[in-house]
Amino acid sequence: MSDRITAGGHVRVRPFNTADTYPEQKLGNDLCQAVIAGNTVYLRGQVAQDLDSRESVATGDPAGQAEKVMDNIELLLGECGSELGHITTCHVYVTDIRYREAVYQVLGRRMQGVFPVFTGLVVPALARPEWVVEVTATAVIP
Repeated sequence: MSDRITAGGHVRVRPFNTADTYPEQKLGNDLCQAVIAGNTVYLRGQVAQDLDSRESVATGDPAGQAEKVMDNIELLLGECGSELGHITTCHVYVTDIRYREAVYQVLGRRMQGVFPVFTGLVVPALARPEWVVEVTATAVIP
């Protein structure tokens, strides 16, 4: 499948099917990593997973997972014609309140001077048990 398709009048970046990403689950949803609608980029929640190999990284390390999340966000925004400095909003999900400080230190360093709107949530679990942080982001294309 191509790295981009147009559906519904918007560009879908890195389309995939959940059957490939979560083979142990009985899913078959057509999704993508990012949608470009006009000059706005909407990113799928990013976790500590390599976007190409689908391998989980930094298991047991909230700060390490946050670094991979930010690497993925930076990569995807670049593929969409944007960058970290153009992020407007983020939703940050952690599975334990004790991970918040380590995660936010990484996010703050990586987005220093950006001043996005953040919403932080503590959730009981993410899609895989080894993932402890997930971040969605919205950005503009200048």
